[in-house]
Amino acid sequence: MPTVFTVGNLFCGFGSLLQAYSGKFGWAALLIIIAGLLDGLDGRIARLTNTTSEFGIQFDSLADVVSFGVAPAFLVYTWALAPFERVGWWIAFVYVVCLAMRLARFNIQSKASDKRYFAGMPSPAAAGVLACVVFAFPAPPEPRWAAGLVVALVVIVSGLTVSRLRYRSFKEIDLRNRRSYLYVLPLAVILVAILTHPEISLLTFGAVYLLSGPVGYAWSLATRRRQQPGSAEIVDEPSAR
Repeated sequence: MPTVFTVGNLFCGFGSLLQAYSGKFGWAALLIIIAGLLDGLDGRIARLTNTTSEFGIQFDSLADVVSFGVAPAFLVYTWALAPFERVGWWIAFVYVVCLAMRLARFNIQSKASDKRYFAGMPSPAAAGVLACVVFAFPAPPEPRWAAGLVVALVVIVSGLTVSRLRYRSFKEIDLRNRRSYLYVLPLAVILVAILTHPEISLLTFGAVYLLSGPVGYAWSLATRRRQQPGSAEIVDEPSAR
């Protein structure tokens, strides 16, 4: 059963390539977003049905390379990076390399890492951020500086995927738990927001998740500094008159 979702993930990635090649950037972006949803479902269904297998893990990773590596890179290249010629080509390729490295590292460390967090931005989220931008603004960016912002975004996302910054995995959410009602309301709000205002909602959620890694790291660093013995403020006594 989980393999069906993985095949659907791969199908969406391949379909995104075809749509981007035809210049239908909005549809290409939407297919990548759907692929991310299917990728999240196949893992959860495998755990719920206790059908996790080594074949499924490897097949899922290979599908992810297409759906979250090649397809988003081709999409952003045809949408915004093509005017930069070789520079745009290399930036798109670097993104694919970073995503492949991210998936390889995840396969090696998945059994030993903290299940609550990912080390580095996960590949579906990275592809989703790029896809959400294209989905919100399907027309190719006309000013040169706007295309330059896309270049910067692709470089940042590529770096975050191979970084050590922690990103929430949300794997601890279990709707079978008696306290699952705590998650129902936020999920309902998110679903309503996506259904009523899909472009701005997906773009906002993608931006928040992208920033959660750097912001979380800065917060933990500031917290550790405050907890150090020598970090307490020294209050000067009144000078003698």
